[in-house]
Amino acid sequence: MNIFKKLYSRTYQFVFKCALPILPYREPKLLSNYNNIVEVLNKNNFSSALLVTDKGIYGLGLTKKLEETLKENNIKVAVYSNTVANPTTDNVDEALEMYKTNACSCLIAFGGGSAMDCAKGVGARLANPKKTLGQMKGVLKVRKKIPLLIAIPTTAGTGSETTLAAVITDSKTRHKYAINDFPLIPSYAVLMPELTTGLPKMVTATTGMDALTHAVEAYIGRSTTKKTRECALYAVKTIFENIKLVYDDGSNLKARENMLKAAYYAGVAFTKSYVGYIHAIAHSLGGKYNIPHGLANAVIMPYVLKAYGKKVYKKLWKLGLCANLYEKDTSIEKGAKIFISEIEKLNEYMSIPTSINDIKEEDIETLAKTAEKEGNPLYPVPVMFTAKQLEVIYHQVKDGVKSL
Repeated sequence: MNIFKKLYSRTYQFVFKCALPILPYREPKLLSNYNNIVEVLNKNNFSSALLVTDKGIYGLGLTKKLEETLKENNIKVAVYSNTVANPTTDNVDEALEMYKTNACSCLIAFGGGSAMDCAKGVGARLANPKKTLGQMKGVLKVRKKIPLLIAIPTTAGTGSETTLAAVITDSKTRHKYAINDFPLIPSYAVLMPELTTGLPKMVTATTGMDALTHAVEAYIGRSTTKKTRECALYAVKTIFENIKLVYDDGSNLKARENMLKAAYYAGVAFTKSYVGYIHAIAHSLGGKYNIPHGLANAVIMPYVLKAYGKKVYKKLWKLGLCANLYEKDTSIEKGAKIFISEIEKLNEYMSIPTSINDIKEEDIETLAKTAEKEGNPLYPVPVMFTAKQLEVIYHQVKDGVKSL
């Protein structure tokens, strides 16, 4: 990589790390049921809410109990249920219009990361009516307070209920980008394991691996804090202990609760410490081919960790030790490789493929440039890659070629 670009990127990341103690990070307040939501809305004199979800969740009737509870307490609710897997600018525009038409005063996101990203996009537009979403992409461009946002995750994976990020896909160009700013952090998160029991096995698998990706990337990056390292370690240990349990038995409420907590704390970790090239590559594939984010992360993770090489061995060894994958006397290199191998074994156990065949050869150069632009200078990755180096990883992901 060009020495000047690398120097600029590392300086940019160092400044953000130094600023962490004074930046307005906050964690959402946790709620445990719908009655708690009513209490919050009544306390703030909110009489009308926009509920943002997707067709699958709405079609299963998962939002019905919440809608009934709100209406029984004289709180009007408008439902936007057209959010797609990688939420688009069109989704945000449609939901925004519904918010205005129904004179709503707050937002409730019900679902996975897509519903939450869509709701955050609506909030950003409401806070900045003269700006497009594209004008707010990047870091600290929302700036203004958004309406009260309550996040109710139905998957244990994205951690979006804790984060300052909204990932949006431009409906026209299919370019996928992130909007990152503190006002987008939800005010409240509602963790209800019973909402996750009906998930299809593959959704359980890929969202769980999404949470693992968050924790791993937050931990191995160069902008960690004592708190984010603790959260990441907790998340990794908890996911390895519970993900097979929820995959095999979706009705296991205790394991579901543990996975929700793991996803939450992984979200807390990467909100401050950021992610890395796994996410940058996954975002490019989601935007171009509409590949579900968790699936992309799960497939990509082993390839990127191997590409980082010796630079991440010590940190991966610590993660594997915390997850009880080996004894303390295991060598650092061996432990790191076991950790990566165990990720591959989890993928295999849950029928997650080793490759993404949707990738087209002629797209790789552009995809790699997109991922490189997203990653540098924002992500404090352990090793910086050029677009050409990222192309190699895209080829491996496309063909399922193992690099170790």
